[in-house]
Order: sequence, then structure tokens, then C-alpha cells
Amino acid sequence: MAHQHHVVLLAGMMIMLSAMADTDSFIFGGCSQVKFMPGSPYENTVNSLLTSLINSATFTNYNNFTIQPTPSSSATVYGLYQCRGDLSNDRCSRCVERAVNQLGTLCLDACGGALQLDGCFVKYDNVSFLGVEDKTAVMKKCGPSIGLTSDAMTRRDEVLAYLETSDGSTYKTYRTSGSGNARGVAQCTGDLSPTECQDCLSDAIQRLKMECGASTWGDMYLAKCYARYSEGGRYSRNSNDDSNHNDDEIEKTLAILIGLIAGVALIIVFLSFLSKVCEKHKGGK
Repeated sequence: MAHQHHVVLLAGMMIMLSAMADTDSFIFGGCSQVKFMPGSPYENTVNSLLTSLINSATFTNYNNFTIQPTPSSSATVYGLYQCRGDLSNDRCSRCVERAVNQLGTLCLDACGGALQLDGCFVKYDNVSFLGVEDKTAVMKKCGPSIGLTSDAMTRRDEVLAYLETSDGSTYKTYRTSGSGNARGVAQCTGDLSPTECQDCLSDAIQRLKMECGASTWGDMYLAKCYARYSEGGRYSRNSNDDSNHNDDEIEKTLAILIGLIAGVALIIVFLSFLSKVCEKHKGGK
């Protein structure tokens, strides 16, 4: 029975690791060219905003904040985060915290910055962007252009058509669809109105179809929405270099986990041996 528990423990850890790797995968990031002075009141305001984003993510998968000017700082700072619609609050908060930490490194002393991980998006700036539709293409990736069969193309088009469909009574900013082996997902940031979200998604989907053609998978990220599809049910997450890096990190973590589990198993065996020795010793008395 003990061996069965160890197998379940290992499987659970591997599933958890896989989920973390999925949500933490880097998609894109960018920073404003305007810098602030380290230690300035503006830096304190930015830190306060980013802390608010992290704290809020433990309760909801979207929120935005506006930090008003204070006696020591004349600047207003705006920020939002948007987690993938299928994430639990726990996974959402971990993703937002990871994104904020990466923003601190990527956009050091920058007055504004944005970062997209696979599981969440975070942005802050001293110029208001909340509720403003922005269809600027920020990242596009297409899979191998090996050519999809006519059936596969039909499934791909069905998936994207469903993602583009809007029903006012059941409107959602996060959408998924599937047809055969084809899978698709699309999402807007929560600050857009239903009309703006629909317009953004339609644009992203049309660009995706046009630019990725017959590729087996494709990602199209606009500033306030994205659309992705894959034939085979797996979405792209990184370039080859990023994938290799993530694979190396996962292998290292797995090695550590396996080592820890092996160590626990040895301790259990040792304790079992001691227990038997004690029983024999009591029996001898």
C-alpha cells in the first residue's frame, strides 16, 4: 500500500509541475521608454499598484486599479491583470505574482510595462488605457506550414467561427471550442465592453486565419485580446529556444522531486526496519 501512495504522490507532483509550467510560460513583454527615478514617489505608487493586483488575484480572475496622485506624487498610475478564464483563484494569483516579478526585472524603472504569460496578463502605465480598445498586434506565432488536409482546415475554420460567435445572452470574454482534434481558445481583457471585445476578437481571428494559413497551430495576440488554435489539441507556448529552456527547467525540477521522493521512501523503509527490530526486542523480553 505504501508503494501505491508514493506513485500517486509522484503523479500528483508531476501534474502540478505541468500546470505551473503551462501558466508561467512567457509569451511577450514590453516596457515604456520613459523611466522614473529609483526611490522616487512614483516608484512607491507603482509598487502599491502591483501589490494590489497580486492581492486581488486571490479572489477574482480580473481586476483593474487606479492609484490617484498623493501629496508626494503628482502622477496617476493605472493597472490591470487578466487571468485565463479556466484558472482557479489559486493558480491565477500565482501567475499574476510571477508576471509582476518578471515585470520588475524586464521593465526596471520603466513608467509603464505589460507582460503576458500563458496563464495571465499584467499591465500598468501612467497613461490611462483602461476601457480603451487596442487592436495593435503585439505577437504572432504560426506552426509548421506542412499543410492541413481539407478536413483539418474545415475543423480549424469551425473552431475559429465558434470563437468569433457572440450571443448577447451568454456573452463571455473567455471562449473555448473544439471540433475533432482541433482546439481553440480566445479571450479579451475584462475592461472592454462586449462590443469592443467582439470587435477585438474578430480582428484577431481574421488575422490568425490570414497569417497562419494552413499551419497546424497559430497564436495571435493583440494588445487587448488573443485567439489561438491547434490541430491536435495542444497550443504553442514558446519558441524553440524557450521550449528547450522550459524543458531543461522541468527536467531539473523533476530530478529534484524524484530525489526527494526516493529519500522519503528510504526513510520509510528505515523506520519500518526499526519498528521490526523494536518488536523483536519486545518479544525477546
